[in-house]
Amino acid sequence: MESLQNKIDFALVIAVHHANPNGDPLNGNRPRETYEGYGEISDVCLKRKIRNRLMDLGASVFVQSDDRRNDDFRSLKDRADACPALAGALKAKDREAYARAACETWMDVRSFGQVFAFKGKDDGVSVGIRGPVSIHPAFSVDPISIDSLQITKSVNSVTGDKKSSDTMGTRHRVGFAVYTTFGSINCQLAEKTGFTAGDADLLKEALRTLFENDASSARPDGSMEVLRLYWWQHNCKSGQYPSAKVHRLLHVEKKTDLLRDIQDYAITCGELPGLAAEVYDES
Repeated sequence: MESLQNKIDFALVIAVHHANPNGDPLNGNRPRETYEGYGEISDVCLKRKIRNRLMDLGASVFVQSDDRRNDDFRSLKDRADACPALAGALKAKDREAYARAACETWMDVRSFGQVFAFKGKDDGVSVGIRGPVSIHPAFSVDPISIDSLQITKSVNSVTGDKKSSDTMGTRHRVGFAVYTTFGSINCQLAEKTGFTAGDADLLKEALRTLFENDASSARPDGSMEVLRLYWWQHNCKSGQYPSAKVHRLLHVEKKTDLLRDIQDYAITCGELPGLAAEVYDES
């Protein structure tokens, strides 16, 4: 299939209800926030969720988490070594063939790029691939309020004479907040990795359904949802307008100071001549 011929920009509006959208391991797993108190979901976290959804949708993914992997490989090196096309390119010491084979094999590689840097006595490899899909961290529209709950257990972890302490730890969550994130797909880089219009459609579906099959104790089913997905397809490879100008079309404004639900926000999107947005309203 032909590589992508039209630049794409997109924007995502996300609602969080009593959940921890992205814990910070350096801060007791509290929801990430900026110094100004705005909530943050890292781009790495968003890409992980996108990869999971791509796997659910049948795409082949290279960077798989242990709890979601669909093969028997326990490391990225094992997965790469098991690919015959990569092994052949490595034996021939052809980096371009190695990168091309990786892009053809795995959708996340031809989407986000990947650094293949594996040590070996005679077969070490170091190949960098730049992907056409870029995505920003998500930030809350307003400063977030974090609730902290003490959680306990009612059974001993190990057999002993004395009952262990009931205190198990602390759980943190955001009561309610609306986050926005933005991204783009670059046609010049898509040509290099072989990213196609079909891949773009699959990515769009992954974004639209980002939180399906993503439940955990920190994010129960229904606690996180995609409210809107805006998808702008330009009429040329370089784009009719700069991405920053397109992203500024989205406006999410509070209608009241007491923010409890999505109805307390007004979500609107401006227009640019000759550039119409596909809008997926999931609210």
